[in-house]
Amino acid sequence: MRIMAATSLVTLLTFAIWAQRGQAPAGAPAAPAITGSEVAAMIAKSPSDKNALGQRMLQLGTYNVNMEHRVMGQAAAVHEKEAELFYVIDGAGTIVTGGKLVEEKRTNDANLSGTSIQGGVSKRISKGDWIMVPEGVPHQIPTVEGALTVMSLHLPR
Repeated sequence: MRIMAATSLVTLLTFAIWAQRGQAPAGAPAAPAITGSEVAAMIAKSPSDKNALGQRMLQLGTYNVNMEHRVMGQAAAVHEKEAELFYVIDGAGTIVTGGKLVEEKRTNDANLSGTSIQGGVSKRISKGDWIMVPEGVPHQIPTVEGALTVMSLHLPR
């Protein structure tokens, strides 16, 4: 009798829990993706005489993966509310991180720019390299060896 009562109780609880689960979603949306050939086409369309920054590769909510194709150096920057992850898709150049912005200017409520960086650390970067710049850290790619294409992902707090 105890076994039958225990079995009945477990069965009732199982049905009660199952009934509260609600309706399963019809299907999740596909994950954003980009192929290597699509990235190569984006690079091929980039101008050869000026930098092409902020070319959207992927987007998911507040996260944007952008391609930056550089043929010359760029001003220094500080992102006060987000980190920035770089991946070098192709080419080579130099990144400077740390130190202090020279001729600092506020560009908006969360970013600063400068003409260069004083006291930072220079590092040569090339295809396959990853660089994580923490929020609040000055960074700049002042020199490019021919052309440099990077993936950039801003990571908000």
